[in-house]
Amino acid sequence: MTMMKHLLGAAGALALTAGVASAEPAIIFDLGGKFDKSFNEAAFNGAEKWAKETGGTYKELEMQNEAQREQALRRLAEAGANPVVMTGFAFGDVLNTVAPDFPNTKFAIVDMVVDQPNVKSVVFTEHEGSFLVGMMAAMASKTGTVGFIGGMDIPLIRRFGCGYAQGAMAANADAKVILNMTGTTPAAWNDPVKGAELAKGQKAQGADVIYAAAGGTGVGVLQAAADEGILSIGVDSNQNYMHPGMVLTSMLKRVDNAVYAAFTEGENLSSGINVMSLANDGVGYAMDENNASLVTPEMQAAVDAAAAKIKSGELVVHDYMSDNSCPAASF
Repeated sequence: MTMMKHLLGAAGALALTAGVASAEPAIIFDLGGKFDKSFNEAAFNGAEKWAKETGGTYKELEMQNEAQREQALRRLAEAGANPVVMTGFAFGDVLNTVAPDFPNTKFAIVDMVVDQPNVKSVVFTEHEGSFLVGMMAAMASKTGTVGFIGGMDIPLIRRFGCGYAQGAMAANADAKVILNMTGTTPAAWNDPVKGAELAKGQKAQGADVIYAAAGGTGVGVLQAAADEGILSIGVDSNQNYMHPGMVLTSMLKRVDNAVYAAFTEGENLSSGINVMSLANDGVGYAMDENNASLVTPEMQAAVDAAAAKIKSGELVVHDYMSDNSCPAASF
């Protein structure tokens, strides 16, 4: 049973308060749940790594709906949890309201910038990692057409798609890139059936490699791609294992490292903005025994050469969030 279920009633709130003898860190997972095999699960893995290495304990909550965000933050802060880490841009407005009411509590938010003296904002250069897997997709494609399926249609996810399109075009100037979003509400993060439908639709248009940046919805994309005999690309966590030999690679977004670092800093968590980029291993791509046969030495050499140029600044990947445009493709 998740702690969020205990939080829903007054008795649960009292039990939570009584259970905190000293400051423990806490993490709130976004919609989709901690076992989404992607974004939230990466965060969970970071918390677990900290717990195993230190022997410490932490509190966790799983969001069930949008209305619980402020309640969850306030109750954890009132109970003495410190720091409180949350995953997802959707916590931004709520945290901006709650943080000033708890000046002695440190907060960390992933994927949004909140300018408060007791908040650390962790953001990633997803377009850089997506560029690399886009190159790999175009090089692996036999049809010259690759696809991208995003979750909720927001600038952050368009950043993934735009970086991917740039990478594909860099590897093959004649490549065709199909971009679809799952929806415009938070439900788009956890709709594997819709993800599968979109993947099949992209295959019908010629796509033989599809990149999913859609949380739990991406599970449906990867499954449909495997069923249809085409390749997929995972996101956030290493998803290569889900369909060995059918997942070309996964764009790694090291949310686990962000959570681990925040828990390690504890009550001394520093505020400000932390940018996790290709240069500091905040993003990258996954290689293991599950995709080794799919990635040729030539593909890996080309991608690694591009990565080196991005790290040095010689190659700049356009960031959709800088001006809401994408020179390589249109949504």
